[in-house]
Amino acid sequence: MAEGGCYCGSVRYEISGEPINHAICYCRDCQRSTGAPSVAWIMLAQDGFSVTKGELKSVHGKAGAQRQFCADCGTGIAYINAEMLPGMVDVQTATLDAPEEYAPQMSIQLAEQIPWVKDAHKMPGFERFPPME
Repeated sequence: MAEGGCYCGSVRYEISGEPINHAICYCRDCQRSTGAPSVAWIMLAQDGFSVTKGELKSVHGKAGAQRQFCADCGTGIAYINAEMLPGMVDVQTATLDAPEEYAPQMSIQLAEQIPWVKDAHKMPGFERFPPME
């Protein structure tokens, strides 16, 4: 079992059971809903996910998708699509208290990857911020 929650602490949740997969998604829907070029998701059986504090708000997306998030701070938490992935839930990995315990296994929806992401690893990197000169 693992726990997680939103940025402001209004929503807390637990996941249990073996993850079905763990993927980094590059689809345009994930990009637009998070403002990030990709999102890491852990897929579980829906009964392996439970909200233990607060409530999630839902917005309906494409093809029966339901994106669930904290109504107070906007943190995306879960994705459910009963048509495409019946009985499954995807949970945003970075919202776990210990996301480092779950390494992604694959990248998906690469057809919609923003082109500059492919070379992001070639940019200079800094532990915190670049020097201010």
